Amino acid sequence: MSDFTELVSRQKAYVANGATRSIGWRKEQLKKLLAEMDTQEEKILNALKQDLNKAPFEAFATEIGTVRSEIKHSIKHLSRWAGKRREPTPLAHFPARSFVLAEPYGSVLILSPWNYPFQLCMAPLVAALAAGNSVVAKPSSHAPATAAAIGDLLKACFSEEYAVCVEGPTSKANELLDEDFDYIFFTGSPGVGKMVMEKAGRHLTPVTLELGGKSPCIVTPDADITLAAKRIAWGKSINAGQTCVAPDYLVAHRSVYKQLVDSLIKSFGALWGEAPHQNPDYVRIIDKRHYDQLVALKNQAKPFYGGEENPEALQIAPALIEAKWDDLIMEDEIFGPLLPIIVYEDLDRIIQKIQARPKPLALYLFTTSRRTERKVLSSLSFGGGCVNDTVVHLANPDIPFGGVGQSGMGSYHGKAGFDTFTHHKSILKKSNLIDVPLRYPPYKHGLGLLKRFF
Repeated sequence: MSDFTELVSRQKAYVANGATRSIGWRKEQLKKLLAEMDTQEEKILNALKQDLNKAPFEAFATEIGTVRSEIKHSIKHLSRWAGKRREPTPLAHFPARSFVLAEPYGSVLILSPWNYPFQLCMAPLVAALAAGNSVVAKPSSHAPATAAAIGDLLKACFSEEYAVCVEGPTSKANELLDEDFDYIFFTGSPGVGKMVMEKAGRHLTPVTLELGGKSPCIVTPDADITLAAKRIAWGKSINAGQTCVAPDYLVAHRSVYKQLVDSLIKSFGALWGEAPHQNPDYVRIIDKRHYDQLVALKNQAKPFYGGEENPEALQIAPALIEAKWDDLIMEDEIFGPLLPIIVYEDLDRIIQKIQARPKPLALYLFTTSRRTERKVLSSLSFGGGCVNDTVVHLANPDIPFGGVGQSGMGSYHGKAGFDTFTHHKSILKKSNLIDVPLRYPPYKHGLGLLKRFF
């Protein structure tokens, strides 16, 4: 028996014994976590700077602030989410009433990535705790400073039976996946997601997979081009493009292509200056291996703007690349500050092209036409997205965030997160006052009467 086996057993017992059942108690734990985040904020910001060179503003806006919003939202709405939900009962069951009870699964495993190492670990953790589970969190070893900060944060707030962070190499995640958890939540690549699902299948453990994919951004002739360029440049370059919902490629109508490119160049310059690869606030690529892959891809694609390199700081300036559908850069998710642009003339043809590809995690549409908006949103399947903006949909806790097809399964944020980590137990409570004999054998004369109830 491994140390993890004993830990998971203790966590399951902690939930089964009712320690997490009280809604008031859960709220107090979330308040404790929020207060401790405030206390350790500087440590978390320093860790994000160390791992990814994130400026304090960007780190707070995209990591700490998002988690704070999730905690506050959960505290505010938890009583309603977790309350007994009454449901209608068919007349055939008269006299009876039906209701649904929310109960935690038990011990939850959260496997999180390096690109937003604090947010993508803590946001699902908040949802799991709000639902009354215990949690084992395994952050990515590629962001060790943030993993250590998460470990210190959880130690300051909770016992291991309730919530604990496991630091260390990827082998630790593999060991954890061999354990019999009650739920697994994974954020990462589709390839690793398949392995997680396979391992979960050994114990029939339910899973949520938050994956990725090539998220398109469509700019139509009637779009506000200047504003579109500003928002696309921001969405592509925050975290140096290492964002699962970043615009992966841009599809621009021929009539606005030149204006859009000019506006993008101006926007990148306004955001990061003339030398983004030397800007102290510009995020670095996570490691040398990923940096080298991006440089090789960039050099093969030959950008017409940007792409300057800073190998010492592992920074690559945003780059614009004129592309075709069958180019190498259009095969896999880029996960970096390279933006291919495809020119189009027929929107129907573009919809067909996107339909033929794996369903993306996000889609962005810039248009002022309601008709175009309805056409694109009803024709294409994707996890979520924005009209006339990029990325920001994931910061709204009132709407679910998740993928579809190869970009993931399941969702979270706000109530969707609570529901993900909750088993909804359905109950029909029958009255003892009347017992209708119709349903019991022998079945002599009841069929005609029975049909009236259905």
